[in-house]
Amino acid sequence: MKSFFSFLSEARTSQAAEMAARQNLTGDGHGNWYDKDGNRVAVTKKGRLEMLSKKEKQSEPETEVKNDTPKQEQPAPQQVQQGQQPVQQGEFGAFADGTPRRMPMPTRADGSPKEDLGDLTVVFGRFNPPTIGHQKLLDAAKKAAGKGRLKIYPSRSQDKKKNPYDPDEKVDVMRQMFPDHAESIVNDPNSKTIFDVLKQAHQDGHSSIKIVVGGDRVKEFEKLSSSYNGKLYDFSGVETVSAGERDPDSEGVEGMSASKMRKAAADNDFESFRKGIPTNIDDKTAKNMMNSLRKKMKLKEGWSLWEIAPKYDWKNLRENYVNGSLFGIDQLVENLNTGLVGKVIRRGTNYLICVTEDNIMFKSWIRDLKEAVVNYPGPSGVPASEREVGTESLKKYAMRMTGVKDVKNFINKYKKK
Repeated sequence: MKSFFSFLSEARTSQAAEMAARQNLTGDGHGNWYDKDGNRVAVTKKGRLEMLSKKEKQSEPETEVKNDTPKQEQPAPQQVQQGQQPVQQGEFGAFADGTPRRMPMPTRADGSPKEDLGDLTVVFGRFNPPTIGHQKLLDAAKKAAGKGRLKIYPSRSQDKKKNPYDPDEKVDVMRQMFPDHAESIVNDPNSKTIFDVLKQAHQDGHSSIKIVVGGDRVKEFEKLSSSYNGKLYDFSGVETVSAGERDPDSEGVEGMSASKMRKAAADNDFESFRKGIPTNIDDKTAKNMMNSLRKKMKLKEGWSLWEIAPKYDWKNLRENYVNGSLFGIDQLVENLNTGLVGKVIRRGTNYLICVTEDNIMFKSWIRDLKEAVVNYPGPSGVPASEREVGTESLKKYAMRMTGVKDVKNFINKYKKK
């Protein structure tokens, strides 16, 4: 049972949220409130909404702001006498370990509850391109999974600068490079964000989850996944596991990254590129991988280091951000680590606060973002921008829409007369 003081504290927090809603303010989940122009105008203090002075509005919010929302007291697990049935706790019952459920149990088509599949360990990452550094990540995930299930989800992000491989190509390359994990690599077009992955795990019937990430991304994933447990999905436990720290100056596995590989490809430096490919891949295949990457990056159109590997040209990335060339207010951006796409509502010194169409708020460093491209493919699966007359894409579009399996005569606009 909640204490009287907890009850009062929750009432004050709700009151602050209601007052903010009346003024059309948007919260960031850390006690800060922003107006429609992305300006920080109020904060939650001791459960109350407090408007900021002109001087306070101009100051930056703290990186780590404590949330005033009180933690709900978890009831102690009840002792079950031998021969007795466990007591169902809460409106939706409880997990096997006694943790109260906050959402209905996933059910089958006939309405019966699904089987508890237990623990699931997941990896969600860009892998663009895959490297020996990712081998370390996947090995750590397999160890964390133990006897439980492991699923590896490559993100669906694609662009010529930071994400040259399309999802299908990326999965094929990963299965070649990491044969010990090939069966765990999932090619699911519906898993665009880490939330898509977690919601699917909940629907499948898993009761707890582990997310394995690089050491530099633990806090980001930990905060997001825990904040929405019981809202978008429901697990008895959500754990974020570090696969180890990275050292960008190291020559070994710890120093290898996709950014370093893209830079090597852009420089046509096969010696450096080869260092990031596992030894089970021969030189010829590795060379083909690099050439394929170079082609997809469209280097002949010109390139800048801060665009393809921002961690190696931070100065120019920040310069373009400060002068307004990147990430303006109301622009759609994508977080490359989590896959979340949201509208920019605040520009910080080197970070953005964004909100998705589902009102999920997230904070991202500018190095982890790209401009989001919204291109709806429609029922054919081929976006309108790829349906030019006389192209192979239009041929595929026509075949999908008509059900025809083969077209023998198709006009090619590039064919010489």
